Amino acid sequence: MFELLIVAAASGLAGFIDAIVGGGGLVLLPTLFAVYPGAHPATLSGSNKGAAIWGTAWAAGQYARRVTLRWPALLPAVLAALIGSFLGAWALTLVNPGGLRKALPVVLVLILIYTLAKKDLGRAHAPRFAGRAEAVLASSVGLGIGLYDGFFGPGTGSFFVFLFVRLLGYDFLHASASAKLLNTATNAAALVLLVSKGHIWWHVAAVMAVTNVIGSLLGTRLALKHGAGFVRHVFIAVVTLLICKTGYDAFLR
Repeated sequence: MFELLIVAAASGLAGFIDAIVGGGGLVLLPTLFAVYPGAHPATLSGSNKGAAIWGTAWAAGQYARRVTLRWPALLPAVLAALIGSFLGAWALTLVNPGGLRKALPVVLVLILIYTLAKKDLGRAHAPRFAGRAEAVLASSVGLGIGLYDGFFGPGTGSFFVFLFVRLLGYDFLHASASAKLLNTATNAAALVLLVSKGHIWWHVAAVMAVTNVIGSLLGTRLALKHGAGFVRHVFIAVVTLLICKTGYDAFLR
């Protein structure tokens, strides 16, 4: 019972962070591994996805009601993200992700440096493309990061946010809202695969899902209230923590 309370609290915090800018897995997955050290990693990942998908979907719905989303570009991007996540999960059964584990903190450092150097990055919502061009670019982001999420995963939401800001010209608020739609699709694809293999604890996932949605509700309200500048600051903080966590996992553990 005590273990369940710990992971439920971690899931609430993860939902809060994830709703603002992504990166909730930075909190929840390490907690699950610490609390249940003898469990199969895939089972913990499945339980994590089983909780996180509800908070992500809830945040996506909240943003969709309050933020004007560019649906003609995002709907095909959601489909591409779903396909990418399936392919990434399949690739994971064939290839060891060890090389990517070492490259990830380097990529995150470059993203952080670029974001800090570009003081106005993501502060104004000024989409650079429209029509087919925007749909193709958004779908490319969905497919590429979907592949990454199915294959490896850490920082998926933050990668979606950064690419929507950098490539499509969205501000951080609209980028975060758009990222929730695509991240829901990638979570769903991975969850279907893991559930089909029996890798989920439903009783743990159900409790964590409730607190994840509560955290997501609070995080979404804060992001909508304070806008793109607030989301940018949280993005910088989360990417910094991701660098520390992934760097430790890759080079020190």
